[in-house]
Amino acid sequence: MKHAFVIGGSGMLAGTSLWLAQNGYHVSIVGRTEKKMKSLLLQTENITPLYLDYQDESEFRHGIQHSIKQNGPIQLVVAWIHRVTGNPVRVMMDELSHQINDWDLYHVLGSNSNIEEIRRGINTPKGCRYHQVQLGFVIENDVSRLNTRKMFMSLDNLNPGISTHKGGFYEK
Repeated sequence: MKHAFVIGGSGMLAGTSLWLAQNGYHVSIVGRTEKKMKSLLLQTENITPLYLDYQDESEFRHGIQHSIKQNGPIQLVVAWIHRVTGNPVRVMMDELSHQINDWDLYHVLGSNSNIEEIRRGINTPKGCRYHQVQLGFVIENDVSRLNTRKMFMSLDNLNPGISTHKGGFYEK
């Protein structure tokens, strides 16, 4: 079974986590909310919950290492990481650069993120295919809001290397 690692997988990316679990992946989910995680665990057995703080570098490294030891090499990472202290994306890349296999990282970014600046700051290790997914927004009643409806239900919408706008997100 393939192994996916989803950061934010019990919240904004819950639909993606379930889709992966239902489509041949064992999914390790980094999340903070036990109630949300329990809801996912009731829907599939192909999930390993990881209650940890990705801002704590040591804790995050240990969680990644434990996940690999328990579930095998990671082929896919979907990471919804807010602007935080430290650099969890670098930590993830460092830990996965020790793997033999190639892997994909889908870095989910907010609609206000400067994707070009973020991309320039990413030093992609050998074997990592890096993708950016920028969330979109809709305007309703003169108010803008994040477009979350069915936004991340399927990775079928993520086309590596192709800039697209689908379902309220932008990939570069």
